[in-house]
Amino acid sequence: MKVDLEKTYLTYRDNIFAIGLNYFGDPSDADDIVQETFYKLSRNNSDFESEEHIRNWLIRVAVNECKRISLSFWRKKRRPLEEYVEAVAFDSHDESELFSEVMKLKPKYRQVIHLFYYEGYSTGEISELLKISQSAVTTRLARARDQLKEHLQEVWHDE
Repeated sequence: MKVDLEKTYLTYRDNIFAIGLNYFGDPSDADDIVQETFYKLSRNNSDFESEEHIRNWLIRVAVNECKRISLSFWRKKRRPLEEYVEAVAFDSHDESELFSEVMKLKPKYRQVIHLFYYEGYSTGEISELLKISQSAVTTRLARARDQLKEHLQEVWHDE
């Protein structure tokens, strides 16, 4: 199956942007992830088996790009998380608090939370995408949930 770049871009750009935003917490970095991911797709000459294969390929490339960019020397100069959280609009204060706490998690925890809750992948699918064991995915999800529960209880009890 050949890829229609325009259709694929319109279908998956928001998903790829969300992965980059989730990983870095910075819209400009997320834009870079989208750009690099679709550039690689445009250079890819292989056929895909299905729409699901394309989606998985895009997410795998986006995750790898996040890792590559995070290792670059200029990553040390980034905006503080608080500045970014203030720039994002939320429907409620609780959503803002939840987002803030998720963004404070380590990238490996934010990543599985995003793929599981926002992208709808199963732990087995996340395991394949991230090239880690399914038990590692389950463990990361459990630890992320525990950290969120602990931090959110503190925040909401203080109010």
